[in-house]
Amino acid sequence: MKKSSLILGISCFYHDSAAALVDNGQVVAAAQEERFSRVKNDPSFPKQAIEFCLHDQNITLDDLDAIVFYDKPLLTFERILENHYRFAPKGLFAFIKAMPSWLGEKLFLKSTLKKNLRAIDGSWSKITPIFYSEHHLSHAASSFYPSPFDEAAIVVLDGVGEWATTSIMHGRHGRIEKLEELHFPHSLGLLYSSFTYFLGFEVNKGEYKLMGLAPFASRKNPEVLRFVRLIQQEVISGKEDGSYTLNLGYFRFTYGLTMLHQRRWEKLFGVKRRQKNDSISHTHCQLALAIQMVLEAQIQQIIDR
Repeated sequence: MKKSSLILGISCFYHDSAAALVDNGQVVAAAQEERFSRVKNDPSFPKQAIEFCLHDQNITLDDLDAIVFYDKPLLTFERILENHYRFAPKGLFAFIKAMPSWLGEKLFLKSTLKKNLRAIDGSWSKITPIFYSEHHLSHAASSFYPSPFDEAAIVVLDGVGEWATTSIMHGRHGRIEKLEELHFPHSLGLLYSSFTYFLGFEVNKGEYKLMGLAPFASRKNPEVLRFVRLIQQEVISGKEDGSYTLNLGYFRFTYGLTMLHQRRWEKLFGVKRRQKNDSISHTHCQLALAIQMVLEAQIQQIIDR
């Protein structure tokens, strides 16, 4: 009988924390922490999700052969340092605010993980290796390996991983090869989150609300098409090969505590930024549809290349 190779995957400390257990390349248990804590998008250490996975397979932490975290914190820290150096002296306050958590916990993630795991099982004694996977590779693996395909083109799009914001990969015979990637600060995910913020929703939590507004406007509406042109002419520049750049003059996420330069957005679109408790107008729906259309067109260009 083939010996089991048990790997525990952990995602946490950002949003939607989760755990998964892999046995000889097969996912045998997985869960999100919010299912147990009842806290939407729970970012905390997935204690209950891990306990569920272990209990489901009737194993303990000592049975694990490896533990894998979904991200490489040192590369992320490198990006933060380089980014603040690049835009200095702008963003000094944001830099000062971010450093305590990095210097206190995030750079010592392995110790933090071990401490939280021992809270699950105080008798855990095995020296289990802890590995870090690149953020976009984690995304790619989570889609390719459970799929029915032996070979597939893989496109990863999000706000930002360590550096990557858009990745093109090739999955074949159980292996994933990175082909091309675009780097921060040029990001479709951060572009969409900026519109989430502009329309009064919480970043990393309210994007589904922005998407939900889009169907309440018409794709043929002249105002929607005007917004589309403004976004494509002023905010994002797409190229034939699928690559793109953001006009960073409209954004503040590179150095500030907010997503965008509010006055420039309001002047460009002729729309005031919606506050959290403001009513939603048809203009808001039109703007939501416009960014949806721009995003769909850019993604299609990436896929068709």
